[in-house]
Amino acid sequence: MHFTPHVIKKIMTRKNLSTRIENDLQKSIKKLAIDLEKPLNDLLEEAIQDLLAKYEKNGKDKTKRETS
Repeated sequence: MHFTPHVIKKIMTRKNLSTRIENDLQKSIKKLAIDLEKPLNDLLEEAIQDLLAKYEKNGKDKTKRETS
């Protein structure tokens, strides 16, 4: 299999994430990926970005703590 430089860079800038989710949630996201003809990973990244934006917007982002 041959990859373009763009694809190689995209692969190299990603980390694996393993988690467990409810069966119904997994089935729903897989079905959505098929319906939208998008990779499952793209939908999961979009959902994570939306969640982070939601908490940052509400001023609830605890990841940016001040250090003294």
